Amino acid sequence: MRILVGVKRVVDYAVKVRVKPDKSGVVTEGVQHSMNPFDEIALEEAVKLKEKKLATEVVAFSLGGPKSAEILRTALAKGADKAVHVQVSEAEAAKVEPLHVAQALQKLLEKDKFDLVFVGKQAIDDDASQTAPLLAGLLDWPQALYASKVEEGGAGFLKVTREIDGGLDTVKVKLPAVLSADLRLNEPRYATLPNIMKAKKKPLQNIPIKDLGVEIKSQTSILEVSEPPQREAGGFVEDVPALVNKLKEKGFVKN
Repeated sequence: MRILVGVKRVVDYAVKVRVKPDKSGVVTEGVQHSMNPFDEIALEEAVKLKEKKLATEVVAFSLGGPKSAEILRTALAKGADKAVHVQVSEAEAAKVEPLHVAQALQKLLEKDKFDLVFVGKQAIDDDASQTAPLLAGLLDWPQALYASKVEEGGAGFLKVTREIDGGLDTVKVKLPAVLSADLRLNEPRYATLPNIMKAKKKPLQNIPIKDLGVEIKSQTSILEVSEPPQREAGGFVEDVPALVNKLKEKGFVKN
């Protein structure tokens, strides 16, 4: 089984995001970036499947500007065998949407055979959660989203436990398929120094977006980005009757 894993370069999750003065987006210049955390989880699971001899090769994929190559090298250091960078300009990178990523993946899969595509359930910058279902629709492949456990399901199948509002849902999907990783699927490993050095020698293929015939044309437009409203400071009360009176004053409790 060959696995293609999508990874995205995003503002690091530990960074406090600042809104641009013109409210057109968030500040990304001079800000620490890293691999999308949910994509890290997808990559870790793909590498584990290879370690269990259920997969033969793990290939990392990213669509983005020149700096996305850094994220792909990280993916190689974490266990991917190869990497594919679908290149766009920095200006185009700001316009990339889930549909463009799904279309680029579709074109790659038409040229090269993979049995499984694994991505994070969402990216922490746009929170769209659309790439996996869009790709499954374009390919007409079965999908298992929000995976919290992935197991062998018999010849040509995987058994996937999914997190849903009411609990857990276990499905059996026929390969080839599209999976998206949820938070509790695993804990990603750290890239060790020896593996970081080895990653420099692993193959990283660069493909200009025009070679795939995908046009980066915006499907949506951002009207305004603003900070969330400031929360009012809380207060203290001496006892339960005082709490009830305070709630009545605020209109939360009726007489």
